Amino acid sequence: SASMLFGKGSTGGVVNQVNKQPFLMDQHEVNYTLGTGSQNRLTGDFNFKTGEDSAFRLNALVENHYNGGASTRKNGIAPTYRWGIGSRDEFSVGLYHLEVNARPSYNHPWFTANGEIIPTLAAKNFYGLASDYQDSSADYATFTHKHRFDSNTELSTKIRHGRYERDLWTSVIRFGQTNGQATTAANLGPDTIVTRSPKGRVGVSDITQVQSDLSTKFEALGKKHELIAGVDIYDEDAKRNNNFAGSASNLNTTVGNPNNGDWRADTRGTPVFNTFQARNLGLYAQDTVAITDTVKLLGGVRFDRFEASYHVPASTAANGTVTAARDFDRSDNLWSPRLGAVYQPDANTSYYTSFGTSYNTSGDTYQFSPGAPNAKDSNTGPEKSRNFEIGGKFELFEQRASLGVALFRSEKYNERNTDPDTAAQLNLLSGKRHATGMEFNLAGRITPAWEIFYNHTWIPSAKIDKSNVALAANGSGAQVEGDRPALTPKHSASLWTTYRISQNVRVGAGLNYRGKQSPEGARQLVAKAFTTIDAMAEYTFSEATTLRLNITN
Repeated sequence: SASMLFGKGSTGGVVNQVNKQPFLMDQHEVNYTLGTGSQNRLTGDFNFKTGEDSAFRLNALVENHYNGGASTRKNGIAPTYRWGIGSRDEFSVGLYHLEVNARPSYNHPWFTANGEIIPTLAAKNFYGLASDYQDSSADYATFTHKHRFDSNTELSTKIRHGRYERDLWTSVIRFGQTNGQATTAANLGPDTIVTRSPKGRVGVSDITQVQSDLSTKFEALGKKHELIAGVDIYDEDAKRNNNFAGSASNLNTTVGNPNNGDWRADTRGTPVFNTFQARNLGLYAQDTVAITDTVKLLGGVRFDRFEASYHVPASTAANGTVTAARDFDRSDNLWSPRLGAVYQPDANTSYYTSFGTSYNTSGDTYQFSPGAPNAKDSNTGPEKSRNFEIGGKFELFEQRASLGVALFRSEKYNERNTDPDTAAQLNLLSGKRHATGMEFNLAGRITPAWEIFYNHTWIPSAKIDKSNVALAANGSGAQVEGDRPALTPKHSASLWTTYRISQNVRVGAGLNYRGKQSPEGARQLVAKAFTTIDAMAEYTFSEATTLRLNITN
């Protein structure tokens, strides 16, 4: 988590998604997966060398998955052409298309006893309507140019434009009254009424991004430097309607009759959109200086200029009350520093410390507050966080495996909270929370035949330090000051290990553990700790063909 590297929206960290690039070799791979739930998944990755310094790569995907009424269909294709590979000027152009058509199992209701959550319905049961759907798509084009000035300096520029769409119309599953009686854990049975309330959301985003990075190595004042500097420009035009559900169908079913095939017609009409437009200019630089052969210092800073506008159209309630259209604007100037130090006493050992800040703007999740009818500006500034980390990395077993240990503290020090003293319920940056813990990870080969991946995160201290709800508050509802943040178990761990029994046979198994935790928005409840077990067996027929059985819990 560091906005100096990633810009806005990174208070919780980011996922580094890397597109597959063409390379100078003919190489092809096809994978077919047959799984429970009528899963059929076929992927292809085809790379063609087309010239001395050019190549074409095509990735494609088809998947169908049916599970008790819920279903998923995926189709994707991503062609990329790259030329000038390894030369002074290198180019690539690529397209990406992914379409997902699904019937989601949106939720299952549950009961509680003694403050613990009790699951009540089989996870495989689908209680939604046959007309439920969630359709989404992502389409973008990317152009990249890399210019190498010399062996130490290069300028890389990427331009991407994409459209991202989501259309959800599904059912929220709840227990209804049966024979005039409210449903409880005691009277739950096959004849218990299940209601299906409509839920609808529609969104379309058009995003253009331009990023240019200069990286160079040089010596100055007798020290070696590695400098990264750049600029990125971001433009987004988004339309959303998060309340496009329509009227209730009143098509109820019972616990003992899942996936009964009920269907409703879509009479909602055309959605009325809120619109959101945002522009961001980011400038950044980071220098890593070798103080000695074993000590390096790192320092960087980023400046962002963020501007956004939000429009809420006029609306008319069922009782005839008219709410006028509203417009909000927001602009922010934001600085994001990053500092660090690395000590490498030998080739197998390194110790480091780092500090960085990150932020997310109100516009990142379209949270410009519409609660103030006469407000021209959005009242809520960016949330910010700061992150401290001290750790070490060690190469083990003749450099076949790596061990990492880190001590961290993350603080969100101006979290959004609703102002309880205003009728409009505006947001204030008055909250604060923290999490302090350690992380351990081991990855690699213990022996030539035995591979292992292990990760363990321990967070003994996590707390909502400041909130708009006092520490003395009790009972149900949202979390309050003094609570442990939701979805934050003290221990979470993952283990995956494989062993090659022979040249052709490999087996594997894994564990995933999560400690007890409270769900978001229900401070009085606790979900129990759990462990899942996965397994794998693999037989290699040749260098080109492998058959694998995966059991995923």
